[in-house]
Amino acid sequence: MIKFRLAHLGLALAALGFTAAAPIVGLAPAHAQAVRAEVGKQLQAAQALMKQGKHKDALAKLREADKIAGKSAHESYLIERVRASAASSAGDYSTAADAFESLIASGKLSASERSQFSEGLIGIYMRGGELNKANEAIQRQLKNGDDPKLRGYLMQNYYKQGNVAALETELRNAEKSGRMSEDMLGMLANIQLKKNDKAGYVNTIEKLAANYPKAQYWNDLLNRVQGKPGFSSRLAVDVYRLKLANGLLKKPSEYMEMAQLVLQAKAPAEALKIIDKGYKAGALGTGPDAARHQRLKDLAEKTLAEQNKGSAALEAEYVAAKDNDGLVALGYGLVQSGQTDKGLKMMETAIKAGGLRYADEAKLRLGEAYAAAGKKQQAISTLRGVGGKEGTADLARYWIMAINKPLAG
Repeated sequence: MIKFRLAHLGLALAALGFTAAAPIVGLAPAHAQAVRAEVGKQLQAAQALMKQGKHKDALAKLREADKIAGKSAHESYLIERVRASAASSAGDYSTAADAFESLIASGKLSASERSQFSEGLIGIYMRGGELNKANEAIQRQLKNGDDPKLRGYLMQNYYKQGNVAALETELRNAEKSGRMSEDMLGMLANIQLKKNDKAGYVNTIEKLAANYPKAQYWNDLLNRVQGKPGFSSRLAVDVYRLKLANGLLKKPSEYMEMAQLVLQAKAPAEALKIIDKGYKAGALGTGPDAARHQRLKDLAEKTLAEQNKGSAALEAEYVAAKDNDGLVALGYGLVQSGQTDKGLKMMETAIKAGGLRYADEAKLRLGEAYAAAGKKQQAISTLRGVGGKEGTADLARYWIMAINKPLAG
């Protein structure tokens, strides 16, 4: 199971104008109304305490202001404005939420401020763990126009609450509109895991790997495809090629196993490339198995020399026997050894002639050969024609994803 990081909530109160230094006298013209001395004294004292970081003391001072009789609507508004800042800084989210609600209902906020304060209220509720109230506030805001950021917060709240039905509805709507973020796909994948929806989970991981090509997504995807019922062990070498293409090989054993599989597939030049990568990465050539690594490299070099020397005779033997599977394998090996045009033509001719034991595997290898040769469009076109039920269709689709993948962030 992959762990997905949900987007961090960052509704900054300071950005809404709630700072300890916010002046009472000298506010914008809309706020510049008379304030009685006894009210102003308490407000200024509260602000002074806030500057000292004594936010709870500031709240106590504001409660003294609440006791003053005959306050005007404007005086009450200013008290709530300072209270919103003090309570937020003190972590008194219940008091802060009440102050935010009062300010929003005051009618004294401009349209822009009202929107900012409404978003700030959502942040207060979420910080205080009042997710139902946060959701209600988000829904009110969304009636004024869709906001992807707020909708993302709504989904995160549903996820934390375990409200699967509501979250799935939001995710379906997001998918229909083509605005599924990495976090959204992550939430969907986790829901599918909990519901044991294996097919749905793999489909979502495919989207993550295609759009956010991170090692964790590709590793999970390739591990799971090998676990699908009916997946052929013959395709182990193709899985390794995808791992190599996505930079997933890390362990010495992985480099060694892949090189051995590639040698068995009659592609010694490719095996040497893999071994060289292992040496450059520091995975091979060191430790107690260094001698074993060297022996495998020597074997690959010897096998490549023999292939280069005897490829013409081997080709003739395959042609005489009408062994088109052998020609496909030989052609792939030639592509990897630098004889690109000859190798590709050999593979194309053999596949066109038919009589293959595993036709879809042959097409998959041709697509891989085109990719190795840097012929992107031919690779994609060939891979799109790969079918089969033993894993070839899945791997072909993943190769197209790998060829088209954006740069990892």
